Amino acid sequence: MSIVHPGFDPVAFSIGPIDVHWYGLMYLLGFLGGGWLGVLRARRGDNDWTKDQVWDILFYIALGVIVGGRLGYVVFYNLGHYIQHPLELLYVWRGGMSFHGGLIGVIVAMAWYARHTRRSFLAVADFVAPLTALGLGAGRIGNFVNQELWGRAADVPWAVVFPAVDMVARHPSQLYEALLEGALLFVVLWLYSRRPRPVGSVAGIFLVGYGSFRCLVEFFREPDAHLSFIAWGWVTMGQVLSIPLVLFGIWLIARAPATRQPHEAV
Repeated sequence: MSIVHPGFDPVAFSIGPIDVHWYGLMYLLGFLGGGWLGVLRARRGDNDWTKDQVWDILFYIALGVIVGGRLGYVVFYNLGHYIQHPLELLYVWRGGMSFHGGLIGVIVAMAWYARHTRRSFLAVADFVAPLTALGLGAGRIGNFVNQELWGRAADVPWAVVFPAVDMVARHPSQLYEALLEGALLFVVLWLYSRRPRPVGSVAGIFLVGYGSFRCLVEFFREPDAHLSFIAWGWVTMGQVLSIPLVLFGIWLIARAPATRQPHEAV
């Protein structure tokens, strides 16, 4: 017994000749939700962030996610294809975004903003981290709607058949990621960051949480056909890129209590 994917139209609606895709709406929802959460934090009065600053940093983060995510997917997952078809680099509505590339773009955006506003980079990262998880979850729902990044064959009761792929029942790994990297990681970060924490600790929890959840879900997610497994018949590119995040996050958490100034509540 399995569930057949409803085969959503990837186009949510059209405005004249412009098609608005569900995938893009999920990203927009993530950015707006992050902005709303950031404004709530700024209103607490126990930090030095203003409403305008929240939207400023999220604007730069949005650019970092889109540019970095797309370039990361091209470089990490399908460079040969895009060398042969360079114009397809612009076809972001078809999907093809890399979290790890997006993270690099976000780091660049936060570093620029921190320097521009004379803030600590880690303080900016700590403020931003709890605002991003729901956006990650929304993006994975967009993957599910698009019938992409599907899971491995499975016989669990909640297995899903993706007709756009084949008629094999598979793990809905996109939804696993939405629940773990999105909902659960958000709850952990939101609750943890309610009290003042040492600088870098919230960002460290984010990296450890995301990296660990991603490594776990990779055991249920079908690896990209053109990459398959990187080593030993089970290690995937997603795991190779996520393990350094976990290690760096552990380092941030370990060093955080030694910082002189407590982290501002976010």
